[in-house]
Amino acid sequence: MNCNLKQAGIAPDTVFGEKVTVVQPVNLYGCTIGSGTFIGPFVEIQRNARVGDFCKVQSHSFICELVEIGDHCFIGHGVMFINDLFSNGGPAGGDPSKWKGTKIGDHVSIGSNATILPVVICSHVVIGAGAVVTKDIKEPGIYAGNPAKKLRNI
Repeated sequence: MNCNLKQAGIAPDTVFGEKVTVVQPVNLYGCTIGSGTFIGPFVEIQRNARVGDFCKVQSHSFICELVEIGDHCFIGHGVMFINDLFSNGGPAGGDPSKWKGTKIGDHVSIGSNATILPVVICSHVVIGAGAVVTKDIKEPGIYAGNPAKKLRNI
């Protein structure tokens, strides 16, 4: 066999708070998971990402490098975080200097299959299922659509 086969799992450089629940299979490496947080199956959380305390990350979600998620957040099934905007017309590949970060406040709920580009989302926000967040969200409320727009206050 002429391939470099790697095993998914939990790397020893993953940092866990107290009373974290992880349902395998997962791929967690170099990330920090806060106390009381639940990580569902088929989730990947990459190096230098942080998930806060008392969060719930549902199955099939992808949290890439440079993502910070606050406390008491809900990440629905199949949510994708993006850190590469293809600024040079293609993927940045292994050049992290071209990646951008995302910061999610506290008490944020993100619906299934949403896509979150490198943005800042303030606290107390709901993102609808399937939404594509392309710009910073600076005020609490409910957002949905592609691109995501504010529908109403909470």
